[in-house]
Amino acid sequence: MRFRTLCGRTTAKTLLTLLAAGLGGTLAVHAQAATIGLLSAPQVTRAPNDNDRVPLPGNVSPYATAQNDRGLADDGLPLEHLQLLLKRPADREAALEQLMQQQQAKGSPNYRKWLTAEQFGQQYGPSQLDIDAVTGWLKSHGFSVNQVYPSGLLIDFSGTAGQVRSAFHTEIHRLSVDSAEHIANMSDPQIPAALASVVQGVVSLHDFRPHTNVKPRGDYTFTSSGSTYQAVVPADLAKIYNFTPLFSAGINGAGQTIVLIEDTNVYSTSDISTFRSTFGLPAGTFTQVHPGNCTNPGVVTGNDGEAELDVEWAGAAAPGATLELASCKDTSTTFGGLIAIQNLINASGTPPSIMSVSYGECEAYNGATANAAYIATYQQAAAEGVSVFVSSGDEGAASCDADETKATHGIGVSGFASTPYNVAVGGTDFGDTYAGTNSTYWSSSNGSTYGSALSYIPEIPWNDSCASVLISTKSGYGTPYGSNGFCNSATGKAYYLTTASGSGGPSGCASGSASTSGVVSGSCKGTAKPSWQSGFLGNPGDGVRDIPDVSLFAANGVWGHYYVYCYTHTAGGGAPCTGAPSGWAGAGGTSFASPIMAGIQALVNQKIGGSVGNPNPTLYALAATEYGSGGSASCNASNGNAAGGNCIFYDVTQGDMDVNCTGTHDCYRPSGTNGVLSTSSSSYAKAYGTGTGWDFATGIGSVNAANLVNAWP
Repeated sequence: MRFRTLCGRTTAKTLLTLLAAGLGGTLAVHAQAATIGLLSAPQVTRAPNDNDRVPLPGNVSPYATAQNDRGLADDGLPLEHLQLLLKRPADREAALEQLMQQQQAKGSPNYRKWLTAEQFGQQYGPSQLDIDAVTGWLKSHGFSVNQVYPSGLLIDFSGTAGQVRSAFHTEIHRLSVDSAEHIANMSDPQIPAALASVVQGVVSLHDFRPHTNVKPRGDYTFTSSGSTYQAVVPADLAKIYNFTPLFSAGINGAGQTIVLIEDTNVYSTSDISTFRSTFGLPAGTFTQVHPGNCTNPGVVTGNDGEAELDVEWAGAAAPGATLELASCKDTSTTFGGLIAIQNLINASGTPPSIMSVSYGECEAYNGATANAAYIATYQQAAAEGVSVFVSSGDEGAASCDADETKATHGIGVSGFASTPYNVAVGGTDFGDTYAGTNSTYWSSSNGSTYGSALSYIPEIPWNDSCASVLISTKSGYGTPYGSNGFCNSATGKAYYLTTASGSGGPSGCASGSASTSGVVSGSCKGTAKPSWQSGFLGNPGDGVRDIPDVSLFAANGVWGHYYVYCYTHTAGGGAPCTGAPSGWAGAGGTSFASPIMAGIQALVNQKIGGSVGNPNPTLYALAATEYGSGGSASCNASNGNAAGGNCIFYDVTQGDMDVNCTGTHDCYRPSGTNGVLSTSSSSYAKAYGTGTGWDFATGIGSVNAANLVNAWP
């Protein structure tokens, strides 16, 4: 409850008694509550009328089509732990944003003074009377209200498909997509107009899951078929990104907890132990938890490999940190990872200060309410002092075409990564193979823990596609596009038609509804540009949130470099972790980059003795000092081992993350079957290339870990 008892006046109990007498008395209760100053003016000002409704646009899965439809689901189909997202009043939203700016402003009395979940809800949540009005309406339709989260923004409720049809006026159908059975709502849900000011919508009414951001690699460390592969192990990471001085000084993440967000358990905890012992890392502490007593998901084949690499590589960056895998089982409608985050930040006590998320879904597919749910969840986390790192994606600027051989939906970004309250982590590759300088940067033999990197290595954007200028040029082609371009050549079509690459781009469909499925169109709008990104060198004046923020190595072998990890579940694509790691699983993807950046944040937090909330204001401020108004020649990533010793960031200025495409959405195809993703369909404006300062391909660039940690205020 958020009321205080006032001697001689109406109390919370009296108000709730009045409310319980019927929703028709809501207006009188509101008036009395406002008069005695118990809360800000409620938003629900009349009783809900099911005959007076408004739709909630942008909340139908693109897979919910007539072609996939297999008919109405049984009315009795249980739908457990649905989530209804609420909205706070505009004045409270403004007050919260002001507080969060003060939390990041050194000298402010609120500097790094974090809220608890209870404080967050009491001070910045909707009115209790609004919450009661909404829960009362849900119960009137037969739903069970399981809980209202302390934030006041989320109601967990359960019911059936028939109750959803009655309450929200949308049918749940059974679908068949790629021979897999699913369920989904076939139209936008509707709510009584009286609740529109406080209800954002149902987070999800379907069972389509986000994808992991990992790309397997079939070739592993060593010389094979005349080619040498320099795979990255923890010792290489420490050398390339300058962790070693920190580790030598005892800055290794000790006393810090990094939470890896999943919807599965790891396949084998012994895999993690083997990884750490093989690569010379201390035994460490690893636990698996299911926050809020959510359902244990067990091992989900495939995703369990994601979980293992997240844990292993977060530990490689912060070997002294406690590693905690937090997972909840997916419900029939809700991603278990989202439930895990919400339960962590709404628990009593202090939440863990660092989280990493390696899943994603493009904004246009995710849906307006689900996008809003990630914004609200990360916002609460940041206000509580939690730093959230999220993989930007593995499909260039074509996030609605993840895991495809071509882009067909145009430019789009992941709604998991495009909020203003998380660090979006993109992906790079090493440029030594392109430049023919492998021997400059890699030893011909491995050390005792299998490391062979000699220094920082020039970086380029990670890009496996024929649309890459660097790949097409190295292959002897003048352009990647056109009938005579690389993407239409025999080699290009045989080996390089793919969207696999580090992701970035402008937020385009965080709210609103796409008129063309999966395409930024219709009433789509992007999330507004945060102040710390506005005006930064290279960042466009597009008015929206742009990603990524920073990048780290994430390639899966196109230039001979990728990560090694221990994952022995062969059914999920793993391999035995026996002997030298040349036969272990190998992969790339921003799934590696995000937990590594989370590890770097653990080193920061240990060094400064506290948590920082959203790291982006500080990251951008430090980068602005380094780059100035014209960039830093000494901190250009192309300098490689000649880069300046004081660089905090390495500005990636060579290459692009452009991918091949077909169709008419953001596709430049002057001739030939395959075009390249472009911001113009009539000219070549690749989406996207690198440049001085910030760019869509790599954000600020990559980092020098020791310099970043030591420079953090």
